[in-house]
Amino acid sequence: MEELVQFRGTGRRKTSQARVILRPGAGKISVNRRDFEAYFPTGALRAGVVEPLIATETQNKFDVLIFAAGGGVHGQAGAARMGIARALVLFDPELRSRLRQGGFLTRDPRAKERKKYGQKGARKRFQFSKR
Repeated sequence: MEELVQFRGTGRRKTSQARVILRPGAGKISVNRRDFEAYFPTGALRAGVVEPLIATETQNKFDVLIFAAGGGVHGQAGAARMGIARALVLFDPELRSRLRQGGFLTRDPRAKERKKYGQKGARKRFQFSKR
């Protein structure tokens, strides 16, 4: 029986997580078992997701399966991008330096700041009255 060759990577951004599976193929991408173009509505989001593949010149070598959860489409796109980069490093460790230079392996630490007690929001305050 033929063993299935695949490379897995997990990406996170904001409150989103994406599990990515790379399989040898023709470059087909699916997100949550839906078409890539239907899931990510804008060209900028789609371009961001495939950036690691383009940077390493592997866009037509793999079929990409993405399982994204949590957050919104922007966070999920960023998580998918990181997951693809991590899976590519497992495929070929020599790609690490090129992916690191592009910033694909760095987790974006920005997240929503929590609301503070006794105030209106994270930074917004109630109006100050002197008298």
